Amino acid sequence: MRLLLIRHGQTPSNVAGLLDTAVPGPGLTELGTRQAAALPDRLAGESIDELYASPLLRTQQTAAPLAKRLGLPVAVRDGVREIEAGELAMRGDSGSINAYVSTVFAWARGDVEARIPGGESGVEALRRFDSVIDEIAATDRSCAAVVSHGAAIRLWTASRGINVRVDDVEAEPLRNTEIVVMEGSPDGGWRFMQRLAAG
Repeated sequence: MRLLLIRHGQTPSNVAGLLDTAVPGPGLTELGTRQAAALPDRLAGESIDELYASPLLRTQQTAAPLAKRLGLPVAVRDGVREIEAGELAMRGDSGSINAYVSTVFAWARGDVEARIPGGESGVEALRRFDSVIDEIAATDRSCAAVVSHGAAIRLWTASRGINVRVDDVEAEPLRNTEIVVMEGSPDGGWRFMQRLAAG
């Protein structure tokens, strides 16, 4: 099947450069709202059967225009929420951001027992994201769109993409409403197909 992993639109915390991972989190900025409104046209060529979002407000607001255009409900799943920042939450200094990102990519390289201080381990983060992807794949639909978060999408792509180099994913941040396209299955593996630049 085909997975469209979509990062949410811009939020005030993105603008401020903060590690804001708590539920429900902030809504979209004016730019973020425009980014979300552009998604239906950007994805007009995709045959999307299902639409998912995390419990955070920003993903559901991003998914709303697409849901309206497609006539689909948005299935909210906790498993695709952002990786918890723990004690680093709401910090924006380079040390905190580097600690967060380096832990996430240590997980992608196999050190899944490492833990963000006061947050989750790689085992926990991957298990919950995998559970949603497995649920989606079990529906036997051809294409699903999942509105999630930058670190969560990058971690899952780097960890589960059979043709993906972790260094490449680490080197390239995922911008607001940028889309990672994956194809495959839990049994056969997932292949990275392309990244669709933000609109």
